[in-house]
Amino acid sequence: MTDRRLWSYKEIAAHIRVQPDTVRSYRKHGLLPPPDHVEGGKPFWYADTVRAWVAARPGNRGRRED
Repeated sequence: MTDRRLWSYKEIAAHIRVQPDTVRSYRKHGLLPPPDHVEGGKPFWYADTVRAWVAARPGNRGRRED
């Protein structure tokens, strides 16, 4: 089953427990995957895209996702 909900910076930030500006900085520095969708100039990512990115992030070994 896939999770096709679209997440903004705010939802991503809540998921990884950082501020939205931190997520924006990740994107600016090429650390976030390209957005799955852009609407009105705002980027959005599928929840599955974010979860895969979180799982692959360095230093994430053994970290439990909520």
